[in-house]
Amino acid sequence: MAIIGHALLFLINLYTLVMWGRLILDWAMVLVPSFRPKGPILLLAEVVYTLTDPPLKFIRRWIKPLRIGQIALDLAWIVLLISLTVLSWIVRIMFFSI
Repeated sequence: MAIIGHALLFLINLYTLVMWGRLILDWAMVLVPSFRPKGPILLLAEVVYTLTDPPLKFIRRWIKPLRIGQIALDLAWIVLLISLTVLSWIVRIMFFSI
């Protein structure tokens, strides 16, 4: 059972890393509007967006961006990251609790 627990934790941690990559790419495009990924960065960006778009779009259906004046704060990324953290805790409790 420990092998399954370690595999699940590895996948959760890997997806969390992909989520951080999504945040970095999103902010790069916001802060530098002329930023267009090329070459290996384009491939990496495509993988990151392909992996993160479906769950973020699903969450955005239920949790709309928070409007603060002229700004809209997208809470989907935060909700997904918190969900991954909670899922990680649940896996640890299920597989590694004595």
